[in-house]
Amino acid sequence: MIEQKSVFDTFELNLPPAILDFLKETSSWTYFLSILGFIGIGLMLLFGIFFSVAMGLMPGGNPYEAMGMNMNMSFFGLIYVAMALVYFFPVLYLFNFSRKMKSALASNNSDDLTAAFSNLKSHYKFLGIFTIAIVSLYLLIFIGALFTGLM
Repeated sequence: MIEQKSVFDTFELNLPPAILDFLKETSSWTYFLSILGFIGIGLMLLFGIFFSVAMGLMPGGNPYEAMGMNMNMSFFGLIYVAMALVYFFPVLYLFNFSRKMKSALASNNSDDLTAAFSNLKSHYKFLGIFTIAIVSLYLLIFIGALFTGLM
């Protein structure tokens, strides 16, 4: 028995040439930006590790001890490592978007196109949630500073 394929099984990308050109150019730029992002993450990790080790080996320990700050200075290097880990996810989503978009355009594959836009959605969703969290944190710090200044 011959199996009949539905219209959905044989669907190919049916987009105007201008949109295909825009998507191709966008995927090239997002690929470039994601590679730069990965390089930046690598440098942040190296700097964070170097700073942690350098501050841990620093003679005299804590230079701010006279001011009453009794903390391990290598902690500041770990902040860079944490920032690099947070930054990794949006860069990965952007990289996956560009890779899947290039694949979708090369092979007229709607599954790759769907995966590409799913990664782009995840990229912007992550950045949106992160922005809301940072703005909320700034607002809390501002309100806390106001109340501290009034007392």
